[in-house]
Amino acid sequence: MENWNFRKVVVPREEMPEHHRLKQTLSWPHLIALGVGAIVGTGILTLIGVGAGKAGPAVILSFAIAGVICACASLAYAEVATMIPASGSAYTYSYVVFGELVAWMIGVALILEYTLVVSAVAVGWSGYAAGFLNSIGMGLPDALTKGPELGGIINVPAIFIIVVVASLLIAGTRESATLNAILVIIKLAALALFLAVAFPVFNGAHFEPFMPFGFPRTGESGHEVGVMAAAAIIFFAFYGFDAIATAAEEAKNPGRDLAIGIVGSMAICVLIYMAVAAAAIGAVAYTGFADSPEPLALILREIGQPWAARVLGASAVIALPTVILAFFYGQSRIFFTVARDGLLPGKLARVSSRGTPVRITIFTAIVTSVFAGLIPLTAIAALANAGTLAAFVAVCAAMLVLRHREPNRERKFKAPLPWVVGIVGILGCMYLFISLPNRTQIFFIIAQIIGMLVYFAYGGRAAEKARSNA
Repeated sequence: MENWNFRKVVVPREEMPEHHRLKQTLSWPHLIALGVGAIVGTGILTLIGVGAGKAGPAVILSFAIAGVICACASLAYAEVATMIPASGSAYTYSYVVFGELVAWMIGVALILEYTLVVSAVAVGWSGYAAGFLNSIGMGLPDALTKGPELGGIINVPAIFIIVVVASLLIAGTRESATLNAILVIIKLAALALFLAVAFPVFNGAHFEPFMPFGFPRTGESGHEVGVMAAAAIIFFAFYGFDAIATAAEEAKNPGRDLAIGIVGSMAICVLIYMAVAAAAIGAVAYTGFADSPEPLALILREIGQPWAARVLGASAVIALPTVILAFFYGQSRIFFTVARDGLLPGKLARVSSRGTPVRITIFTAIVTSVFAGLIPLTAIAALANAGTLAAFVAVCAAMLVLRHREPNRERKFKAPLPWVVGIVGILGCMYLFISLPNRTQIFFIIAQIIGMLVYFAYGGRAAEKARSNA
């Protein structure tokens, strides 16, 4: 890979100092479970209500559009990840293909994405936890389950679950992955229960009118509504496969396992989402669960199945942490890789005797807890999507550049119709970005500006110093 300076950017594992090496403990079943655990979670359990509020029954079309765009991105990820089997995901790929400055910008986008996803899922988990506790007579006061913008003080359950997941990751990667696989099975069983109970009361009349808010449109309140506005938000529900790419250095056989994990988890989750969305709208008119913090449990109560709602709520409380675990894992590995490259303080890029980056995990827990405790779910999810869309554009572009620059390079996984897949992925992500709320776009630009200031004031010089000392 020397022709495109791979060795200058990504140091081979065997040449790294021992304290910078991550242990290779994960096989492809672990990676599929990691991907499904990340993808199937808050998106379908919570954001289906937000999406229905923006698109009505056409939220199913929003899921399809977001799914197609994510499928293109996942194929690009699978190809590039097997060519560059190093931790860091889109940050590392951008470093190899486009250079340090672009990599830093994508790193900022990824840090934004993962930090906010962990926070958003923690808030979603809190909603189900609060609902479940209320159903058994042990409810918490609103002041302790909501942030200031929603009339509370601080979201204590959201902070609690972040601390629990951080502790699991510090305990060890393989141990966390094994527990994740068990919880994924519980989560899929809960969704199967929902389908079994909801489909018998399916009513096709709930799909009329199918598209009450049109395609892209600004609502009377000034908020964006319509199919694309919903797709831009529930896009959050599909990504998660990129967390698999951050596990490259810990995969036993990255050339084979990464492609299986990324493509396999994405295919499984698309089928699950379409079935659950159809069953939800068929069971209860979308106005009955739009913007609910626990829409699927609410639907089960509305159709007279409170026992199933309690089971689903309990399952969500138990299994939603798999999403937090997967993204928290990815976030800590991206921070770790950026620090190892010298763009963040190098002391953060050290692993413990168990092979886990303890310092960066604790740092990540502190940052995500602040967001989860104080900011509402919808605002967090929208801003997280902006960072993800930027990263997906970078990976699709990296695949196309490598196809042009290195057409004969070995590819253990080849994306079909790469130029179609890459271009659809890039244009689709750009269209979803402009469909996000204007406030989200402005916040993302501000984050990038701050990131550039940090790079020129510290990161660039620190990285150069790290390279000269290597």
